[in-house]
Amino acid sequence: MNIAAREPDPFHYDLMAAALRYIEDRAGDHPSLDDVAAAIGMSPAHFQRVFSAWVGVSPKRYLQYLTLDHARRLLAERFTVLDATYETGLTSPGRLHDLFVRWEAMTPGEYARRGEGLVIRWGWFDSPFGPALAMGTERGLCGLAFSAECGAEAAMEDMRGRWPEADFTEDPAALADWVSAAFALRGEVALAPIGAPFQIKVWEALLAIPSGHVTTYSEIAKRIGRPRAVRAVGTAVGRNPVSWLIPCHRALRRDGKLGGYHWGLPLKRAMLAWESARRDA
Repeated sequence: MNIAAREPDPFHYDLMAAALRYIEDRAGDHPSLDDVAAAIGMSPAHFQRVFSAWVGVSPKRYLQYLTLDHARRLLAERFTVLDATYETGLTSPGRLHDLFVRWEAMTPGEYARRGEGLVIRWGWFDSPFGPALAMGTERGLCGLAFSAECGAEAAMEDMRGRWPEADFTEDPAALADWVSAAFALRGEVALAPIGAPFQIKVWEALLAIPSGHVTTYSEIAKRIGRPRAVRAVGTAVGRNPVSWLIPCHRALRRDGKLGGYHWGLPLKRAMLAWESARRDA
């Protein structure tokens, strides 16, 4: 199913990614809008129009969000201390954006069986961040991957390798409503992530970070009661199977650097920039 009729054209992500690569290579020169538009083969007016339609702000402002400086400002100005988040009721593990997420994690026994006995349906979808591979059981989405940086074959191999004993069936229609709601940020999405108990705790903590805000790996470690386990938290964040919906892109290093991202740092920058620009707009 193609959800582009209701959502921004996924080609816009390809444009943004190309623009980002150009800007990164020439960051010291501060390239202008005209320079970036010419580099990706578009007129400045067309470039401005499609970017504004995609994110709701001008390309000049949006491109400012794609820098390391912006990540550091996020950490300074929109840093979410997770304990305070829970205590004030700002959000909860059931709330993401304006989207209601119904959460039902797999049991430790189901995780230990490596997917044995599970039927996992899968399908490819267009998204604001390029092609997205969705996977789900009868309980909800258990996987959401992005192939813009790594390629479709690698994304599929990565996801199937997480549950090697499962029975995989191509059936995008079974997942279409959940995927559409995920990128429209409305409706209901059922999540059924499959992970070890420690990983599940980390993923639950990620769900508490509001859109347009960030936290650090060390704060997540404190929140789950394992303050010394920062490295293990980072590993669990990287193993998040339902990217975007469980917002591992909102976890940064303490120095404001992005850290890693399983599906590629350009995608992490794009997600943070997209959320920040829409929030400010």
